[in-house]
Amino acid sequence: MSIYTITLKNCAFYARHGVLKEESVLGQRFFVDAELDVPAGAALTEDDLDATMHYGHAFAVIEQVVTSTRRSLIEALAHDVALALCARFPQIVRAAITVRKPSVPIPGILDHVEVRIEHRP
Repeated sequence: MSIYTITLKNCAFYARHGVLKEESVLGQRFFVDAELDVPAGAALTEDDLDATMHYGHAFAVIEQVVTSTRRSLIEALAHDVALALCARFPQIVRAAITVRKPSVPIPGILDHVEVRIEHRP
């Protein structure tokens, strides 16, 4: 089976995830990447939008998950994003989700913390 990958890179959302109380009060930006593998078919050979997944709809699914229920761990957030995308788009054969949290409340200088999960329905 041939596949192709649709990638949504650096989707930015404001949310209140984290372990510390301040994170739930103040909130912060989170960035999400989604690599979504789908089987090749009519989308490639016939240029048919109905034969693929609409990445605008995928963005909306990611946004809904990230901005809804508060989670302590970005690991859980990444997992929930993968599950929601696979539920909405049953043609996905692999979802690799990365969540980045740039404003981590730890001592020291760093760019961000990130978690990447892969889900195969």
